[in-house]
Amino acid sequence: MPKASVNGIDMYYEARGQGKPLILITGLGADHGSWFSQIPRFKKYYQVVTFDSRGIGKTEDPPEPYSLKTMADDAVGLMDFLALDRAHILGQSLGGLVAQEIAINYPERVDKLILASTTTGEGSMDEAHPELMTAFGVKEGSNQIHARDIDVRRSASTMISLSFNKWYYRIIMLLLARFYMKPGAFDGMVGQLEAVAQHSTVDRLHMVQSPTLVITGTADRIVPPQSSEVIASRIPGARLVMVEGGSHAFHIEMRGRFNREVLDFLRDA
Repeated sequence: MPKASVNGIDMYYEARGQGKPLILITGLGADHGSWFSQIPRFKKYYQVVTFDSRGIGKTEDPPEPYSLKTMADDAVGLMDFLALDRAHILGQSLGGLVAQEIAINYPERVDKLILASTTTGEGSMDEAHPELMTAFGVKEGSNQIHARDIDVRRSASTMISLSFNKWYYRIIMLLLARFYMKPGAFDGMVGQLEAVAQHSTVDRLHMVQSPTLVITGTADRIVPPQSSEVIASRIPGARLVMVEGGSHAFHIEMRGRFNREVLDFLRDA
């Protein structure tokens, strides 16, 4: 079981394929396995690196509070461990926030940047789906999340239901989640939520130097598609792709379209 000593934690990772490195960063509460729709395709052309974020899956859960900057440092630390000077970075949802922090703070380490179904963090609680806010225990008229009081199992189930627009995906993913949800399995999700609640990149996105693809689904019920429009408008030269009917998890539901857009972008000189 490959682990790297990174930024004070033991991080689980996997590296598959050969070629230029492509690092995939997961969304809230997800582990490296959430990229099952991408790895078989991407590893044909790139060295694909996936990992469990701190507190998730097989990676250590440290006691100190999380921040998106710390999670970005974790990813760059993994690059150092693997002796990767530069890499393409793809982040989905929360992973997109981490990817933004990498591009802003470590521009020399990023070749191309892909931000999928994500946000700047600014006002994200105000724009969240009412069902999700209820699951997070946020009272009507408030946008304050008390992360340590959250019923993580209920929140995870709500997020899965809202992430997939096709009923059969929702059923399959909910069944899988219930099977894999063990005590403590989502401890890191609470830390991630606390980090997002305190975070924003909106005033720093102009610092991104890498060629950037911003991609989202028009039917995303977790992160409003308008968030991607804001991101693309603030990153110099960013390309915006809005996939008609795409859900928050359209990288799974519409994997063919998602993978094609990412690969076309990475190959475009």
